[in-house]
Amino acid sequence: MAVVLFDELELKPIRKRSTAVEVLEVLKSHHPLPEHILEYRHLAKLKNTYIDSFPNHVHPKTGRVHTSLNQTIAATGRLSSTNFNFQNIPIRTEIRKAFCVQNPDHVMLSADYSQIELRIMADFSQEPALIEAFKNGIDIHTRTAALVFSVDESEVTADQRRTAKVVNFGIMYGAGPFRMSQELGISMAEARDLINTYFSNYPGIRKYMDDTLASAHENGFVKTRLGRRRKMTQLNSGNHNLVKAEERAAINMPIQGTAADLIKIAMINIHKKMAAENYTSKMILQIHDELLFEGPADEMDKLSILVVDEMEAAMVLSVPLKVDWKIGKNWYEAH
Repeated sequence: MAVVLFDELELKPIRKRSTAVEVLEVLKSHHPLPEHILEYRHLAKLKNTYIDSFPNHVHPKTGRVHTSLNQTIAATGRLSSTNFNFQNIPIRTEIRKAFCVQNPDHVMLSADYSQIELRIMADFSQEPALIEAFKNGIDIHTRTAALVFSVDESEVTADQRRTAKVVNFGIMYGAGPFRMSQELGISMAEARDLINTYFSNYPGIRKYMDDTLASAHENGFVKTRLGRRRKMTQLNSGNHNLVKAEERAAINMPIQGTAADLIKIAMINIHKKMAAENYTSKMILQIHDELLFEGPADEMDKLSILVVDEMEAAMVLSVPLKVDWKIGKNWYEAH
């Protein structure tokens, strides 16, 4: 493949004749072939990882595929899904149509926290611009793009919003100029300027990150909003790469860990309400910030109100929590 791309087509190698996904993402703007390769890889992964694997996981008694949800595997506190791993099933792919209701009179309800980690970041950092945007229902990626590119929100282009989205989420995961340049297909200098501009517009986020790292180095742990701790054991390592990876984890864990705490509280409260009110519907799956329910169609109006109310009230932050929900006959339609 490298011979075809770099010798025959004479495309410029991004790094050492690599054909990795992030390289092909950059190259696809220069020739149609890399995009076809990415599409083939995507479909091959769906087939090999999921379609070919499903029959091996069908339970002999229920005729359905089940999962195990684990409390103590993910260091952030999130539930992890194993054997079969439902968390890896890609969104917006038709493979989700395979996950359908088991009763013709049933439907699925999917309820998903909207931009929960950015909302938690706003709460931790107390950044006024973020808090104002969420309180006023402003699209946070559009707001960020307007600030970073110094344009009016009405003038933000789709590409600028996409860039702002990458930066918004990248910052939370401790992404530096190199990672950002790879994600966006820009130079290191451009990525560095983009990050600096971001922090100049959101100084509260810069302060949160600096304070979090200082506390992690001093105390040897970070914690969620509810006080659940994660020890940071590599901060004093002699290996620079290990230290940097641990610092990225230190910045992200309080945010992702708080999101994990939040949805667990919501799950407990929803379960209690559903039991007390004798619902036939069941909570059948949790995938990160999403809860999935299955039950009779005539229960869904009432259930959707219960679920949204409990999810949005599970924790009080400086910004409102928002839950999006949808109903369908399968997971593809419901999400």
